[in-house]
Amino acid sequence: MKPDPQEKNEARTGFLCGVAAYAIWGLFPLYWPLLEPSGATEILAHRMVWSLVTVVAVLAVTRRWAWIPPLLRQPKRLGMIALGAATISVNWGIYIWAVNSGHVVETSLGYFINPLVVIALGVVVLRERLRRAQWAAVGIGAVAVVVLAVGYGKLPWIALGISASFGTYSLIKKQVGLGGLESMAAETAVQFLPALGFLLFLGGGGGGGSTFVSAGAGHMALLIASGAITALPLVSFGAAAVRLPLSVLGMLQYLAPVFQFALGLAVFHESMPPERWAGFALVWLALAVLTWDAMRTARAGRAELAAARDAALDAAPDQAAPTGRPISGNRSAVSETRP
Repeated sequence: MKPDPQEKNEARTGFLCGVAAYAIWGLFPLYWPLLEPSGATEILAHRMVWSLVTVVAVLAVTRRWAWIPPLLRQPKRLGMIALGAATISVNWGIYIWAVNSGHVVETSLGYFINPLVVIALGVVVLRERLRRAQWAAVGIGAVAVVVLAVGYGKLPWIALGISASFGTYSLIKKQVGLGGLESMAAETAVQFLPALGFLLFLGGGGGGGSTFVSAGAGHMALLIASGAITALPLVSFGAAAVRLPLSVLGMLQYLAPVFQFALGLAVFHESMPPERWAGFALVWLALAVLTWDAMRTARAGRAELAAARDAALDAAPDQAAPTGRPISGNRSAVSETRP
């Protein structure tokens, strides 16, 4: 059967949206330094406030409000959203501080090892069982952390903090079960009042004062734009998620840390002594094993599904056509009626 042109266009659109989302996330290290002289905490607060403003505007345009009333009647789910908001706040805070403090390469390491942390959390929290290749990948990742700790002379706490916070956030999102845009709206709604209160405190002269007005109109515009910069890749990712298989999305996720790593070396000129190269090489080996296992499992799953479908079609009795004549070749009949 020839590929459906509409399906091909949808897949192409999804792929481009996925690349755009992860490329924007990967290029974030170029944006946060533009917001100086604001400190990391002030940038974080502005990101929270303007993200909610942006997301509410998108929801208003798309008229996606129906999910709110049922959510408000579920206290446990609201509690999980609040926990998710706190966790992603930690992640954003570490990331912004690390980028503006000259640790872009280590932030990329955090997102490289994040898939390994998610798998480990699945075992510890959800009692999931791992395949041998997954165990091997986690083991290689653990060795990589030891090698990097020796290279840094201490634990790579920035990378571990980023991966642990984002891994925990991913686990919480799995329990909440909201879409990307809705989830961001709910989480930034939790973040909004504390963030706004902190900005008002700075504006009143506390904590060293605010840079929102004092640093000029361009600086003010960049701080406001942090909301759109946060929301844009999320919207692109949402468009990709509904059009692409998880296996493809899983491959695309490595674009962001690759971009961050390249920026750390080429733009910010961070040092990479041999022991750090060794640690990163082990992380990449672990991810290669993980990707190979995921692709092999996905291929096997598709083959089993196709075999089961073919067996069901072969076993099905001939159907009577409207003219009273039997229809032969059930497979073609089924494929022609696929949406």
